[in-house]
Amino acid sequence: MLSMIPTPHLSKQVILITGASAGIGAALAETLAKQFTGIRLVLAARRKEQLEQVAHQCRQAGADVLVIITDMASEEQVKALAQRAVEHFGRVDAVVNNAGYGQMGPIELIPPQAAKHQFAVNFHSVFILTQTLIPVMRSQGGGRIINVSSLGGRMAFPAGGMYSCSKFALEALSDVMRMELKAFNILVSVVEPGPVVTEFFQAAWDKIEKTVPEPKKNIYAPALAKIEAIDQQLSLLGWTSEKVAQVIVQALTARHPRPRYIAATGGWFFVPMMTKVMPTWFTDAFWKYFYGIDQVEKQWKKTNG
Repeated sequence: MLSMIPTPHLSKQVILITGASAGIGAALAETLAKQFTGIRLVLAARRKEQLEQVAHQCRQAGADVLVIITDMASEEQVKALAQRAVEHFGRVDAVVNNAGYGQMGPIELIPPQAAKHQFAVNFHSVFILTQTLIPVMRSQGGGRIINVSSLGGRMAFPAGGMYSCSKFALEALSDVMRMELKAFNILVSVVEPGPVVTEFFQAAWDKIEKTVPEPKKNIYAPALAKIEAIDQQLSLLGWTSEKVAQVIVQALTARHPRPRYIAATGGWFFVPMMTKVMPTWFTDAFWKYFYGIDQVEKQWKKTNG
């Protein structure tokens, strides 16, 4: 467990959080409101009612809150989000790019429009929002950018490939910005959650039912069924949103923030083991078993000899 560095400097600062209506974003907003007196929050998400509920809780804790309903897939709305935040508070000290979702399913079955929307939310919104705020942060003497990625941004999973693609791109963007912006005292970190007890996998299955034809009947049905049940399989390892929020607070408050913070049980061991130590054939076999692709292979061989 990462230890908190209790510093008072977030008090009075302006923190912009995307995807703030539920899950990690909502937990982070409420955590910041409770821990830092006079903090100013800009909360963005699509779902107005849920976002207003989060804002109410934060105001009850003493935070000054600006709610901006934003569809992160819209370039115009993302730019307007940055502009309204600056117009209202005069500055933005940190942005936490948390909005995102998982477009699950085999690559063969994902419609091109679904792939574009995945990148629009998980990658392009971060690019556009951050690009708009960089001059503001530079002019005010610095700032922080926290990009919420995933272990899926370090390891690619079958039947979750499009999600991993978007998070791999986010990781690369973060590395580039960290190098380019340090001269301006703009510090960039990535937070990589593992399984989190949120609505992520239910939302992922809902997306599958809307975008993948006959998910329970096509050739990839065993893998898709595994996705439907995977939230239950991972529940024992899953972190709460509040626990992940504490890691983000550490990234926001550390005097010398790390490039990456892994927010997963045993992640410090598991990630390098699977990406650097174990041979590719082993990791391929592990993930194919975990996500049910091995059953697709067996079914295909049985049918086609």
